[in-house]
Amino acid sequence: MEKNRILVVEDEESLLKLESILFTSKGYQVTGVRGGNDALKAIAKDAPDLVVLDLMLPDMDGFEVCRSIKENPATSAIPVVMLTAKKSSRDLEHGRQVGADAYITKPFKSVKVLEVIEGLLGNEGAAKGDAV
Repeated sequence: MEKNRILVVEDEESLLKLESILFTSKGYQVTGVRGGNDALKAIAKDAPDLVVLDLMLPDMDGFEVCRSIKENPATSAIPVVMLTAKKSSRDLEHGRQVGADAYITKPFKSVKVLEVIEGLLGNEGAAKGDAV
């Protein structure tokens, strides 16, 4: 069985490494990038099965990245999990408006993130994630 591919978009190197190790340890194939433009280029080159997306990025915010993914017919079906320190109800609503499939705030529990990802990828035995 082919491993699901996850693109992690996170500008903080330590968090990018942590998330990559977490997902790799669960059998996912992980690619990491540190900016929104790099994320869109990576998706265009080789679309992942799911995107884990920070909101505060150096070149464009995660909301714009998500909107670009969801507005493109070739990529609109890719689930996007926003993983961010932004906790306001306004940010959560904005995430919903741009098409995020889930919105998880930092600091996060690894088990929660994995449950959401497994649910969105339809992996056997996984609970459906908290869709936004």
